[in-house]
Amino acid sequence: MKRRNFMQQAALAGASVFTAGLATASGIKNEKTNAAAADKPFNMNYAIHDGMFKNNGGNDFIDQIKYAYDMGFRSIEDNGMSGRPVAQQEKIGDTLAKLGMSMGVFVLDKGGNGANTLAAGKQEYVDIFLKGCRQAVEVSKRINGKLTTVVPGDFERRLPIGIQTGNVIEALRRGAEILEPNNIVMVLEALSDTPNLFLRTSDQTYEICKAVNSPSCKILYDIYHMQRNEGDLINHIDHAYGEIGYFQIGDNPGRKEPTTGEINYKNIFKHLYNKGYKGILGMEHGNSLPGKEGEMALIKAYRDSDNFM
Repeated sequence: MKRRNFMQQAALAGASVFTAGLATASGIKNEKTNAAAADKPFNMNYAIHDGMFKNNGGNDFIDQIKYAYDMGFRSIEDNGMSGRPVAQQEKIGDTLAKLGMSMGVFVLDKGGNGANTLAAGKQEYVDIFLKGCRQAVEVSKRINGKLTTVVPGDFERRLPIGIQTGNVIEALRRGAEILEPNNIVMVLEALSDTPNLFLRTSDQTYEICKAVNSPSCKILYDIYHMQRNEGDLINHIDHAYGEIGYFQIGDNPGRKEPTTGEINYKNIFKHLYNKGYKGILGMEHGNSLPGKEGEMALIKAYRDSDNFM
């Protein structure tokens, strides 16, 4: 039996059993499963990450990518791509090319997260950031990627906020000078992990992108983080939309797949679809349930949330 047919039949069997169990337990009237469309691409372009399908696809990320393709996903993202061996990067790139899949974001090496705060304006920090930009160019060539995540780091609280903002803008302009000729976009991510992080909201990120004034500097709108930091998601998306280059997904609370928290992802996906968004949405979250059944539940959650047409 061909691998594709085997995986589809396995998915159909697993999803049918799991969905039937959910219906019995919760009294859901509609017991129809979406597994029949297991290999049909989604309306939106969702990107899996390493480990998300390790129980059904296998421990090797390449095998997970192939499994995800069979389930209808058409992109991946990988925060740690810069740290993978060159040969593995090339193998992932070759696999994506053969399947016709896209590469989402990887994190720019030493790009922030408190370890390298661009707000301080220190040359040593800027040099580390620019080295990461040059490395991102080489990584992107191997994986046919165009997107890299940048977090400007922590506040430098001894400096006025305007000076900090100016320091960040200047560093990002220099990074854009490296990335723009190579058609690579750094997407700035505002986070909710700690109040010490400089970049916190979408309007702040929008202001910085406007000031950098480069097609290689855009917003990564992480819906999970922005729900925690600012809420009113659709209105904030509309305000900043002209500078948004990428979205990431995670329900809140818990940072698991859609339908497990308070965010109405079906409405958000429909809104983005109607706005004409054709980019990638990274699945940067965990699985709410363990094992193979948890992975099938995740797929069903995306099928349900993507069913907005």
